[in-house]
Amino acid sequence: MAFFGLFSKEKKETLNKGLEKTKQSFFSKIARTIVGKSTVDDEVLDNLEEILITSDVGVETTLKVIERIEARIARDKYLNTSELNRVLKEEISSLLEENNTHNPGEFKFPDTNGLPYVIMVVGVNGVGKTTTIGKLAHHFKSEGKKVVLGAADTFRAAAVDQLIIWADRVGVPIVQQGMGADPASVAFDALSSAKAQGADVVIIDTAGRLHNKVNLMNELSKIRRVMDKIIPDAPHEVLLVLDGSTGQNAFEQAKQFSLATDITALAVTKLDGTAKGGVVIGISDQMKIPVKYIGVGEGMNDLQLFHREEFVDSLFSE
Repeated sequence: MAFFGLFSKEKKETLNKGLEKTKQSFFSKIARTIVGKSTVDDEVLDNLEEILITSDVGVETTLKVIERIEARIARDKYLNTSELNRVLKEEISSLLEENNTHNPGEFKFPDTNGLPYVIMVVGVNGVGKTTTIGKLAHHFKSEGKKVVLGAADTFRAAAVDQLIIWADRVGVPIVQQGMGADPASVAFDALSSAKAQGADVVIIDTAGRLHNKVNLMNELSKIRRVMDKIIPDAPHEVLLVLDGSTGQNAFEQAKQFSLATDITALAVTKLDGTAKGGVVIGISDQMKIPVKYIGVGEGMNDLQLFHREEFVDSLFSE
């Protein structure tokens, strides 16, 4: 089964395990909320609102969910507490569907006229950016794709070194000029090399220095201009990597990066180590950027293509 193919039993089991902490926290709180209650009243809704917010769904998204449930109560005149989980699941599914977080089914590279598909990866240090790049390279290679990495995060020596380690581990070529090099120059060389080799995909790492947004914006803009000269319309994808365990900080990072460059997709990592899995719902809703990948474990195959229905099913499974 290809890594980015349809959902397998193994993937479902990995997803269920990865969301276990979120489920235990979320549903134990809901269970306590409805003890002794037969219907969903204002008190239950107030408590549910608090549960969603503390699960890092986010205030704005939480209010949307509560309003939708209130509308159903007003329409049906009654909502049994035993039905609360089902209704909550339906409303969250509906919200994700509306917010451009699609079910990709099976990942396919778009037509790039025979040129490499270029992914520019952005994100602050520590979110799992390099690990995500390594895992993507591994899985693209396992599908028979020819992959080239570009180490354009030249602000930190460790970033270049880490990407070299991943390139060696996966067995794919890497283009790097070391710490302090011009990131745009690295991107230029990486795309030129990939084009010459007939590569299928190029993944470019970039620095994520949010303390100076002007410099970050200028740097990313320069990298994009250089890429476009080598491969028209590159980068084809700008992937923002976020650490799901940081909760609301992930929201803020997404907002800051969206101001610095056009983000086309999100990868939310480290969901297995946190009870804050609700952040996926909130980020999707507030940013209107599709969540494309989620990290639900440390293994090579634990970076999954996000599947909306499978995610919600897992979140609400027993």
